[in-house]
Amino acid sequence: MKFNLKYLPIVIGATFALGTIAGSFMNAPASDQLLAKNYSKTKLNKLIDFINTEYVDSVNTDSIVNLTVDNILSKLDPHSVYIPPSEQAEVAESMKGDFVGIGINFYMYKDSVAIIKPIENGPSAKAGLKSGDRILFAGKTKLYGRRLPSDSLFSKLKGIQGSEIELTVFRKSEKKKLKFKVKRDIIPIKSVDASIVIGEKTGYIKINRFAETTFNEFKTGLTRLKQKGIQSLVIDLRDNGGGYMEEAIAIADEFLKDKQLIVFTKSKNGSIEKTYATKAGSFETGKVYVLINENSASASEILAGAIQDNDRGTIVGRRSFGKGLVQREMDFNDGSAVRLTVARYYTPTGRSIQKPYKKGNEEYFKESEARVKTGELYAKDSIKVADSLKFKTPKGKIVYGGGGIVPDVFVPIEAEHGNENVAYLLQTGIVGHFVFEELDKNRNAFARLSFSEFLAKMKSSDAYFKKFKNYILMTGLDLKLEKTKPLVDRYITAEFARQLYGELYYYDVILKDDAMIKTILNPKK
Repeated sequence: MKFNLKYLPIVIGATFALGTIAGSFMNAPASDQLLAKNYSKTKLNKLIDFINTEYVDSVNTDSIVNLTVDNILSKLDPHSVYIPPSEQAEVAESMKGDFVGIGINFYMYKDSVAIIKPIENGPSAKAGLKSGDRILFAGKTKLYGRRLPSDSLFSKLKGIQGSEIELTVFRKSEKKKLKFKVKRDIIPIKSVDASIVIGEKTGYIKINRFAETTFNEFKTGLTRLKQKGIQSLVIDLRDNGGGYMEEAIAIADEFLKDKQLIVFTKSKNGSIEKTYATKAGSFETGKVYVLINENSASASEILAGAIQDNDRGTIVGRRSFGKGLVQREMDFNDGSAVRLTVARYYTPTGRSIQKPYKKGNEEYFKESEARVKTGELYAKDSIKVADSLKFKTPKGKIVYGGGGIVPDVFVPIEAEHGNENVAYLLQTGIVGHFVFEELDKNRNAFARLSFSEFLAKMKSSDAYFKKFKNYILMTGLDLKLEKTKPLVDRYITAEFARQLYGELYYYDVILKDDAMIKTILNPKK
């Protein structure tokens, strides 16, 4: 099936819309008041019972209830949502920060479960499984030749901590079947992808979401970087759709002085809750930079807003998504949940960064598409700000409300001649699949190379760039890659580094020519 290129930003936008369901929400149970009965609820219950007992045909009333809930929430705001049981379990697991499994990164390649890379020190790595292995059987369950969906595969590989599963694999490099007994264990789902030193005295921490473990992961990384003598820190919140606001607040506290305002919320009844920094900050004097883009939302915006409004650091990048609503979650017995907007949050200067949603959910999530058309992703002057929503920081800097965090230092999207589709494409899974398939052809070609030898090998030829062009053509995408060749080469090399050497090597490659990092490390005089 051909993939129409003009819909690429829409597909990515829709994916992001689902991602921001996590948003900024409070990790707390809903009030018992939500359970109070009233006439409307009685009417709805009587109708469902009437359909159940009297309707002429058999009807799944659960599905009717789900549609009713969806319809009710669609009349509210874009972030008040119903999450069905099938999705809620996965969302909850992601936000919890771990699960019990065998510890592999995998995907369905053709008709088999291909291991991209066993997680370092995880159960599969300890048992001896390797990148490129195909899992043929999990116990007695056949996994190949079936095109199983990911959730079905996960259920076969997950289990109780300490339980054992026998895996039958085919190892292509040895051309034989092997059996491994793997003992399931707790597998962390990292929300902090990297904490490394870039430049001479600058640390870098990448946060992909705000889960239950994010602050602890961040604090561990920051402590390690401080031991290495960093004097500046870059916090990368690009494409971070949010999560628990408490985690973002705890991170902001590391940089702000005692009693500085971090954020405040205002509910329907006008009650205001203010959250201040404490004396516990461990990086209150070094330089701080926060990277944001059009996909940085909610909890990411709370952290960026606290840093900007307190004149604590520099916000670098492009205008953020613009979500200033806080949700509270209510769980149901069937495993589903509702996230209901219960408050608005405001940055320390008093601005709401929530963008308008009166035109409906579809227009709301397509707003980021409009930024391409207006040129906002390429020039700061194209960002629309309202003078009526102008605020001042303590040092007199002008900041704006009404739709996202406007950066202090603008960096246009990494794409030449307006071809933002290439930049977006490179951040999808397509590069990872291409690299896996290339490695799968001959892993021995890289087996004994040091990292520096690997980099030299990648720079010495255009072979993989040409192969990638053909690869995306075969998927139905007709993109002109020549004008963005340096960007494409960087992403291909970085993904090879990740699959061969590990996550930190990916960032070692990807950040060297990153436009926002270069702006920080090499500012114009």
